[in-house]
Amino acid sequence: MGAGAAGESLLGLKRRARRINRALAEQYPYAHAELDFRSPFELVVATVLSAQTTDVTVNQITPLLFTRYPDARSMAEADPAELETIIKPTGFFRAKTRNLMALCNRLVDEYNGEVPGRLADLVTLPGVGRKTANVVLGNAFGVPGITVDTHFGRLANRFGWTESDDPVKIEADVGELFEPKDWTMLSHRVVFHGRRVCHSRKPACGACAVANWCPSYGMGETDPEKAKKLLKYELAPGQEELLSKLLAETHRAAEIRMESQRRPL
Repeated sequence: MGAGAAGESLLGLKRRARRINRALAEQYPYAHAELDFRSPFELVVATVLSAQTTDVTVNQITPLLFTRYPDARSMAEADPAELETIIKPTGFFRAKTRNLMALCNRLVDEYNGEVPGRLADLVTLPGVGRKTANVVLGNAFGVPGITVDTHFGRLANRFGWTESDDPVKIEADVGELFEPKDWTMLSHRVVFHGRRVCHSRKPACGACAVANWCPSYGMGETDPEKAKKLLKYELAPGQEELLSKLLAETHRAAEIRMESQRRPL
């Protein structure tokens, strides 16, 4: 279990953690999976592709990818060179092509082409670890899961929710602090916050909605005006129109975000 702030009891840690979650829920009522998908198959493929690249890049190539290969059977039978060409912008495309084809062959051979809805099955698939499995379970099947990516791991440590760098231990430590029903949305909110405010090199502490409850406050820029300039995505200066749209239509957040990304610069 993470020790939290100095001298903090487990009950105090839980209360502080839940205050942070509530504040993040107010800050990001539009938090959602930032990978675009329409089925468990599309989500598992997109999540495999997202390794070592941005969700924006993945979202730019998946429309063509899924038009060409709409299901596991068609992707399992793909010409590797064609698949590589489509996914090349995501990086590590040869390894990802091997993983995707092996994954799709397993789905066809053992699961009738369908993505299984159990963690124990998902983690046995090529290219699928616990992080990917929890993304798929939480967002495609509605099964509660904590997704520990680099952002989540960084913030869980900064918040004092864990002292570990091991994703499995982080998942267990954070899971003790929250009800399972909150795990999936908590994951989205923390990742949103990590991408927008609590950056790895220079967090925008002076513009942070959870500064009051964060034991790491002060490791980044604390001056409010300077901190505002560090904000990214819809919170960044000049993005007020996008933010107001997301807040006004939280149910359409993914669609609004996609539209903003596709707009020519």
